[in-house]
Amino acid sequence: MNIDYSSEEQVFRMSVKAFLAQKLPDDLRQKVANRQRLKREDFMRWQRILFEQGWGAPYWPVEHGGTGWNHTQAYIFDQACIEADAPPLISFGHKMLAPVLMAFGTPAQKSAILPKIISGEHFWCQGYSEPGSGSDLASLKTKAERVGDTYVVNGQKTWTTQAQFADWIFCLVRTSTEGRAQQGISFLLIDMKSPGVTVRPIIMLDGEHEVNEVFFENVTVPLTNLVGEENKGWTCAKFLLSHERTGLNLVSISKRLLVRLKLIARGEQADGQTLMKDVRFRDRVAQCEMELMAHEMTLLRALATTAKTGAPGPEASILKIRGTELAQQIFELTLYASGPEALIRDDTLALDGPGWAYTHAAANDYFNMRKLSIFGGTNEIQRNIVAQHVLGL
Repeated sequence: MNIDYSSEEQVFRMSVKAFLAQKLPDDLRQKVANRQRLKREDFMRWQRILFEQGWGAPYWPVEHGGTGWNHTQAYIFDQACIEADAPPLISFGHKMLAPVLMAFGTPAQKSAILPKIISGEHFWCQGYSEPGSGSDLASLKTKAERVGDTYVVNGQKTWTTQAQFADWIFCLVRTSTEGRAQQGISFLLIDMKSPGVTVRPIIMLDGEHEVNEVFFENVTVPLTNLVGEENKGWTCAKFLLSHERTGLNLVSISKRLLVRLKLIARGEQADGQTLMKDVRFRDRVAQCEMELMAHEMTLLRALATTAKTGAPGPEASILKIRGTELAQQIFELTLYASGPEALIRDDTLALDGPGWAYTHAAANDYFNMRKLSIFGGTNEIQRNIVAQHVLGL
């Protein structure tokens, strides 16, 4: 397997870097680099810039308004954006809902929804987890009852990331209680401005507002907002989760985090020494780096397979397990290396020094990112999937 980029891919990489150097607004770059909180307008502003460039959907085929880039080009784009400290694309619309619509949506749904994701007009969020249905997602209870040409939705979703920003939410809802639990679930698109939708923030221990509870009380949804067949939304759900888990490989962001970790560790400690002179610490960093390199090779093999088959397979679970565990290890080492500065979180502070832009948020990030091994399907469940569908146990 040749892991070097071709000459054409190198040219493409340089064109992406040149675009980022010219078009990425410095205030957005500074926000991302300094670990400051991004607002809805920050995400949407960057999306509009990409849209004007014709890069509003870097992972989509041309027929749906995308760039038509292959998987290697999309990976190069992701890496370049993270290295340049660009805001991330909103994955709920781009990487999760869009593939489902392309596979299961009606022509009317595709023409109405996909262009507004690309242009930055609509911000989407995901309504899967419920207070009593997380890992066992098929036990969800949010109900959609068919009344005439509409569904009436009642229930609750929780841990809904960025619901406070969202215009729309894609939800798993129960439309039947007959048969196996998975057979009575449907995939529904709901306008967040609909009467009866309430978003209640969940404020985390570090004071961040990232996740929410979403309540549905007699919310009316047109039948035309059903994706796929009624009671067969579990097929859509599994298809979406395979794409989400592939996206949780976290290779590019972990490489960026590793660079920042080294910057912090090379800064002078109170005794005038640098942490990188500590053999045990340096060995832990080196071990992370080697495992990350191996993980990247696994990702590239998976991308090559996806290019042939058109969709990620159960191997996506391997990427999710290793990607999240490695990222958590890097966050842990960064917390250790940051020392007392890890406790500082004030976006107005003008700090300076090697790696300061990361040290002042290290504690927040460490605790926040414990969730990586939980969302998208817990790593324990992913191991079961690998055992059953990859190893055949």
